[in-house]
Amino acid sequence: MNNFWEKIRKPILVMAPMLDVTDTVFRQVVCKCGKPDVMFTEFVSVDGLTHKESREKLIRRYLKFSQKERPIVAQIWGTDPEKFYESAKIISKLGFDGIDINMGCPDKKVVKAGAGAELILNPLLAQKIIEATKKGAGKIPVSVKTRIGYDKNIIKKWILYLLKAEPATITIHGRTKKEMSKVPAGWDAIGEGVKIAKKYNNDHKSKTLILGNGDINDSKDAYEKAKTYGVDGVMIGRAVLSNPWFFNESKDFATISLEERLELLKFHVQLFNKCYGKTRSINMVKKYLKGYISGFKGSKEIRSDLMSAKTWLILMDKINKFMV
Repeated sequence: MNNFWEKIRKPILVMAPMLDVTDTVFRQVVCKCGKPDVMFTEFVSVDGLTHKESREKLIRRYLKFSQKERPIVAQIWGTDPEKFYESAKIISKLGFDGIDINMGCPDKKVVKAGAGAELILNPLLAQKIIEATKKGAGKIPVSVKTRIGYDKNIIKKWILYLLKAEPATITIHGRTKKEMSKVPAGWDAIGEGVKIAKKYNNDHKSKTLILGNGDINDSKDAYEKAKTYGVDGVMIGRAVLSNPWFFNESKDFATISLEERLELLKFHVQLFNKCYGKTRSINMVKKYLKGYISGFKGSKEIRSDLMSAKTWLILMDKINKFMV
């Protein structure tokens, strides 16, 4: 078993998977700024990954990665254990360092299909999915990302089902599916999960790690949460989108010059155009602009000008104009 999770110094800092955000381009941008300990892909449907007609398209779109992103974990979602088994074999052959099962996504379509956070209501199926994925994964570790409950906090009961399947890592997002992101993350509930996991590991000679996720503002906050609640690591999502330098403790976002921000934006745009320019719209890049251009006088006007660009060439010309 090549379980990289066990070899990383704790607390482990992980960049969360975010659909239409954490593609290989953004992950490489973050690596350039200051790399986290672990990176995740956007999630991929096991139904699509095991279908001959859609497999290659999904691999090109969601499962591209560079060596600099390692250790890199592919996240998958669905409901059919057999398809998780087949998907795990595919992902293993692609060279990923790990596989993560999404059991926390609150998206209506995902939940309606019985997947994501809906699996919290079907713990026996959740166990079968973990077991099937581990079987297909071969030597690479399988982890789970979930929530504290569906419409109420049931982490004390729910986490035991997961622990019995012995995933390498469980990431707990401190909200229920019903709460979405409308309330502050419940780190006390995450702490309850940690205590149960430690006791279970001790009693059953298991080694499942627990990560916490939700409302982390900066690296200092991540380390404080890890110390306070006893998690083995912290997963960070939206804060990285707002600050690509999040994992670089020597960088204060507020003091980074406009020239340095624009240089990184140029790198992002050029790499995105190289990887996806023929298949994806320039508008896909614009969601990242606030993470580069914000927090200083005139930033709103610069963003507005950049947002108006209709082609890759025009966007690059506008970036260069502000660098003079």
